[in-house]
Amino acid sequence: MKEIAIFRVGAIFPVMEELAIPQQPPPVEWRVEPGLTDYAAAVAAMERRVAAIREGRLPELVWLVEHPPLYTAGTSADPADLLQPDRFPVYRSGRGGEFTYHGPGQRVVYVMLDLKRRGPDVRRFVQNLEEWIIRALAAFAVEGERREGRVGIWVARRDGLDAAREDKIAAIGVRVRHWVTYHGLAINVAPELEHFSGIVPCGISAHGVTSLVDLGLPVGLPDLDAALRAGFPGVFGATAWVESEAAERRSA
Repeated sequence: MKEIAIFRVGAIFPVMEELAIPQQPPPVEWRVEPGLTDYAAAVAAMERRVAAIREGRLPELVWLVEHPPLYTAGTSADPADLLQPDRFPVYRSGRGGEFTYHGPGQRVVYVMLDLKRRGPDVRRFVQNLEEWIIRALAAFAVEGERREGRVGIWVARRDGLDAAREDKIAAIGVRVRHWVTYHGLAINVAPELEHFSGIVPCGISAHGVTSLVDLGLPVGLPDLDAALRAGFPGVFGATAWVESEAAERRSA
């Protein structure tokens, strides 16, 4: 736990005595949005929330949503990787990364944290997101793994004849403004995996995609949400959760 220190001067001897005072865990709002959330509205809401966090008007936010079918293009997206441009709406996104798919059955988690206070290290933040996903998957006995040069979390498929097969189960794409993060991650719970065929997911054609249900697990979004919430403090530190009083809001 981080600590701040105050000092008092001895009345007789000029001795500095350090008194350690524990710092309160940072308040973080946890919001699960019902229904399907429009992508453009979500981005606008994140941008407003980032400004509010930076100005100290609102706490940090972990926002869990589900989108209608769509493709998003990150800042490194190759136009050639959009194989079916007319299949679903395509949104240019300011996040890092390439093309990805969002749709029903996929949990998208928008993570708005203040790195100026938590530590201005974007690489460590991305590593923490990876670790958070890995721990959540472990709650379902799924071994999520990192791969050098490939952002996201992967699952080695050892249930078939091709022992070398690896499928992606979670994607990560973030943006940082004035040291406040936004965008975040997407974990496949039970999306229609065929919808990924309209793009080259994250610019990687040599590997496939999978989901918790595809792996044979009878898991729903609430199950994953519970695992994510339980694992957050172990990765990001002690947290004072602030429950959203208006989860139906479309603005952050």
